[in-house]
Amino acid sequence: MAAAPITIDLDVSGLAADVLTVDALARLQLSARRRGRRLRLGDASDELQELIALVGLSDVLGVESQRQPEQREQRVGVEEERELGDPAL
Repeated sequence: MAAAPITIDLDVSGLAADVLTVDALARLQLSARRRGRRLRLGDASDELQELIALVGLSDVLGVESQRQPEQREQRVGVEEERELGDPAL
């Protein structure tokens, strides 16, 4: 049974969100895997995460977001609009 790959954490917060960056990260990941390692990309910008997803490499380039999720306000007192002749749902 093969040992679990060694994980290398890589802070990508300062990288540009462009296809050249994604290409370089994919090549780094491939090279790491060939050596029994795995890259874990941390603190990627939303734009970089979206680009990685767009090119279909989300599973290959495991991106870990370290940002706090935005808090959403709950909608209070919202009523459904309907015409007077419509039956109630």
